[in-house]
Parts: sequence; structure tokens; C-alpha cells
Amino acid sequence: MDLITPAIGLVFWTTLALVILYFVLRKFAWKPILIAIRQRERSIEDALEKAEKAKQEMARLTSENENLLKQARLERDKILKEAKQLKDQVLQEAKVKAQEESNKIIERAKIEIENQKILALVDVKNQVASLSIDIAEKVLGTYLTDKDKQEKLVAELLEEIKLN
Repeated sequence: MDLITPAIGLVFWTTLALVILYFVLRKFAWKPILIAIRQRERSIEDALEKAEKAKQEMARLTSENENLLKQARLERDKILKEAKQLKDQVLQEAKVKAQEESNKIIERAKIEIENQKILALVDVKNQVASLSIDIAEKVLGTYLTDKDKQEKLVAELLEEIKLN
């Protein structure tokens, strides 16, 4: 039965060793362990707080980036619209200017044609007058009394005119 019930001396010395061990561990081991555990808890809490702040900052930055992208797209669309309007305006102005220039050229050509036509008519009139004078001189230069000679002369003159 000694095994089941320990002797008083053994209990005393075991209890004394346990109490001494408790004080030694409490003085030298538990305080540093507890301090290390508390520091670890604080560093974990700080890390969690920093992670939450970083998460919030990332959400804010993402939101800002999306807003900037929307603004950039709107600005791009606005610039493209303005460029298209400017292109259309320049094309329209070029068409109008080209039309005006072609109208001026056509008008100048019409005036030139009319001037040339007038000059040609004046030249034809001068030639007809000259020919008429030449015919009259030749007709008057021959005998006016002979009708056959006059008809023959007129026929010859007409032949000369057709040849020229």
C-alpha cells in the first residue's frame, strides 16, 4: 500500500519543490512569457488595424481610380466629338470655298467666251464689210450696162469667197 498512499515526507518535499519551482518560474519565466505574449497580442492587433486601414485605403484608391477613369473617358469622348465637329466644319468650309472658286472660274470662263465671241463677230463683220467693199469695187469697176457680165462677175466672186 505504500504505492497508493505516499509518505508524508515525500509529499512535503514534493510540495516544497513545487512551490519553489512555482516562485522561480513566476519570477524568471512567466513574466517574460506573459510580456512576450502581450507584446505579440499588441503587434497582432496593430497589424490587423493596419491591414484594415490599408483595406480601406485600397477601397478609396480604387474608387478614386474608377472616378478618374470615368472622367478620362468623358474627356476623351468630348475631345473626339469636338475633333469630329471641327473636321466636319473644315470640310464644309473647304467645300463652300471650292464651290465659290469654281463658280468664279466658270464666271470668268463665260466672260472670256463672251469676249471671244464678240471679237469673232466683230472680225466676221469686218471681213464681210471688206468683202462687200471689194465686191462693190469690182462690180462698179466693170461695165454696169452688160447684165450678163454682171451675173458672171458675181458668180466668180462667190466662187472666190467659197474657196477662201
